[in-house]
Amino acid sequence: MLAQLTARRLSAQGIHYGWVIVAITFLTSLTTAGAVGVPGALILPLTREFGWDTTQISSALAVRLLLFGLMGPFSAALIERYGVRRVVLCAISLIILGLVSAFAMTQVWHLVLLWGVVIGIGTGLTAIVLGAIVSTRWFVTRRGLVLGLLTASNATGQLVFLPLVAWLVERVGWRLALVPSLCGLILAGLLVFLFMQDRPADLGLRAYGESADAPIAPAAQPGNGAIAKAFTTLSDAARIPAFWILFGTFFICGTSTVGLVQTHFIPLCVDFGMEAVTAASVLAMMGAFDFVGTIASGWLSDRYDNRLLLFWYYGLRGLSLLYLPYSTFTVYGLSLFAMFYGLDWIATVPPTVRLAAQTFGREKAGIVFGWIFAGHQIGAAFAAFGAGYTRTTLLTYVPAYMTAGALCLIAALMIFGIAGARKPVAT
Repeated sequence: MLAQLTARRLSAQGIHYGWVIVAITFLTSLTTAGAVGVPGALILPLTREFGWDTTQISSALAVRLLLFGLMGPFSAALIERYGVRRVVLCAISLIILGLVSAFAMTQVWHLVLLWGVVIGIGTGLTAIVLGAIVSTRWFVTRRGLVLGLLTASNATGQLVFLPLVAWLVERVGWRLALVPSLCGLILAGLLVFLFMQDRPADLGLRAYGESADAPIAPAAQPGNGAIAKAFTTLSDAARIPAFWILFGTFFICGTSTVGLVQTHFIPLCVDFGMEAVTAASVLAMMGAFDFVGTIASGWLSDRYDNRLLLFWYYGLRGLSLLYLPYSTFTVYGLSLFAMFYGLDWIATVPPTVRLAAQTFGREKAGIVFGWIFAGHQIGAAFAAFGAGYTRTTLLTYVPAYMTAGALCLIAALMIFGIAGARKPVAT
């Protein structure tokens, strides 16, 4: 009822309720993604307290990243079946359970279960797929911009809490360092419960930018077989080569961002003599540049060839990763890396989503992108474990970063395997 009342009052002032949905989704993505990124600041304190090595901790984080991605296509199907509000509230509850239960963990398998499985499933239900669904359902015009904004919140959320967490770890311990994330999750859950709606039609509205002459579609009725629908869509998409190109390039995207830099950047910097809090601040700087870069990418994806955008994004990212081991590992020395790398941290999402929608159609785009995003997180899990193993066995992260940089250059060339699509129309 509160949502209907708010929608009527906003409509009287010429404001579409879709912007309320964007604001709630933004906060939800920011806080749930924080649960993905925060453990990256806790590798060193967990090692000191429990004696677990980097490979053991990385294995749990790899499980989390893997499930974060593999839940994507099922999240899209479950949202179709049960609605956005129910799925998001379930996800937030799981994440809170995983974080709070971790206060009492003492064994590696506790870490794998709580921060690997429970948080992996919870965060996977609210992954980037949620932003793709919201932007598609609620917006006809400004869709690319909205998707860029929501994608930026997801990526920035994985970085923005790190300086505070690293600071709290040094002063009050890693357990209490989780409290800010928990408070953010509770606030997001309350707003979702009070204001989230599935579609414009649920409030008697048209999508933003939809013609005033267009009839208001009836509210969608839940279908059946969410799991079967996810696999059926995968079977259909897998017959088209463009799916595998997008899947492969997004695998490399995950390898070179979430799995490697987000998870292992702080320990890498500590290896080169930088303090953990300072390294976390550099990650936050990347998050600030990412926020700008991803929103700009959404705007650009409405106007230019999305393949060309991805060529530049992957190419510049690869060059920045190849440069990183030769930086001075000071705040000033890493500023250039933070700028170039941060600007396209996850700027690949808007053009990838648009290419998926152009290739597979709007109705299937959410679930298809969910499977493509699964490739992203498989790559992230591969990098999270592989970089940890490299650090344990070779006592250095450098080979992992050089490999990721080379893979990005390959991805830049792969993207032109997709046939040229119609140039997007400015909206």
